[in-house]
Amino acid sequence: MPEQHHPDRHRSRQAAPESHGHEHGHSHVGEDLLTVEDAFARIMACFRPLDTESKPLTECLGQVLAEDVHSPLDLPSLANSGMDGYAVQEADIRGATAERPRDLNVIGVVAAGYVSSQTVAPGVAIRIMTGAPIPAGADTVVPFEETDEVQRRAQGLPLDRIGIRAGLRRGSNLRPAGEDVRRGQLVLEAGTVIRPAEVGVLASLGLSTARVIRRPVVSILSTGDELAPAGAPLNPGKIYDANSASVAAAVAAAGGQPRLLGIAQDNLEDLNRRLDHSAGSDLIITSAGVSKGDYDIVKEVLSRRGDVNFWSVRMRPAKPLAFGMLRGPNGGPGTPLLGLPGNPVSALVAFEMFARPAILTMLGRRRLARPTVSGVLAGPIHNADGRRVYARVVVDRRQGTYFATPTGPQGSNILTSMSLANGLAVCPAEITAMKAGETVQIVMLDWNEEVDL
Repeated sequence: MPEQHHPDRHRSRQAAPESHGHEHGHSHVGEDLLTVEDAFARIMACFRPLDTESKPLTECLGQVLAEDVHSPLDLPSLANSGMDGYAVQEADIRGATAERPRDLNVIGVVAAGYVSSQTVAPGVAIRIMTGAPIPAGADTVVPFEETDEVQRRAQGLPLDRIGIRAGLRRGSNLRPAGEDVRRGQLVLEAGTVIRPAEVGVLASLGLSTARVIRRPVVSILSTGDELAPAGAPLNPGKIYDANSASVAAAVAAAGGQPRLLGIAQDNLEDLNRRLDHSAGSDLIITSAGVSKGDYDIVKEVLSRRGDVNFWSVRMRPAKPLAFGMLRGPNGGPGTPLLGLPGNPVSALVAFEMFARPAILTMLGRRRLARPTVSGVLAGPIHNADGRRVYARVVVDRRQGTYFATPTGPQGSNILTSMSLANGLAVCPAEITAMKAGETVQIVMLDWNEEVDL
């Protein structure tokens, strides 16, 4: 049966007259079909990067630098050895071969973390470990394997002399001071996303903290009398609340801090009470109560507490959507509210299209879209009602070509089909069907490490 005959919620509800939603002057409940792009533009116009905070490096992963970072030092601070070997003067080993080695006197050993007080003069060498500062007078490091050290040890000879068995260019295996970073150099720009490598770079400069754009706090509220929390007994007619958990996980994966408000029952008092706990949030996400077939309680509360619009978006799944500003419990600054559909797949797809980019924007991220690839459909996509279809597919690559296989039935209540998918194949609104073998654009949700991509 076509999806439009089923309100996009956990259960069907009797639609209330549209005038009921308009009497407060805030909500627009009519069948105003927006394109995905129009809905996206209206939502994203309300989001900007958040304020900044200074925090320990190990807590900054995935956040965005809020200021340029210049190096306070040269890195490395001293010329050091790139190999375990012997620090020598190149002139002493010029022309050396295995057959005609150059013997040098070994006057000391220097390990990483220590500075030798001795000087490499002509005819002598200092045994040196990787990372150790180059002793004065040396200009080349000869690796152990280019010497007769192994043979000397096997014969029980002391290492007070060493035979160099290869001539090397001056500067070989020597890392100059400042080779990586110079004092005062711009190392990382504001706007850089902090990955493990950036954490390492900042730590190598002696920094223990970074100033970053803070993570948004996202309050998450499921609505509906039919919902039961995980772990509770499941009475007849009830279903477990999947949306709170999946949306919270999606918020965390995008870099936000989820704040679970629980399940609001279908009454004004409980819904208002739970929304009061959203104070201090940067975004509120609700699920259910936004489609034409839902009871008017959610719409009434949202409309009375703010300027919230109820839309129908030309997409499948996730046609019903709500968005606007919710006033604080004490009349404080408004908080953006995004109302997702109730069906679990619809909620996640709507999150991908609208909530995730909003969270990334608040984080200061510049790249908001998922990677998109072209691939070959390995099964059909049907489009009966002129909406853009986001079909759940598993993507793999064979002989250099991406193939997208639908994960099974595409009903918006079938959450396992989303679990199986690593991409969303896009069928444009004007195309009624796509056949196996056709080329399709695929929004990649993740790159499955077990599949050769």
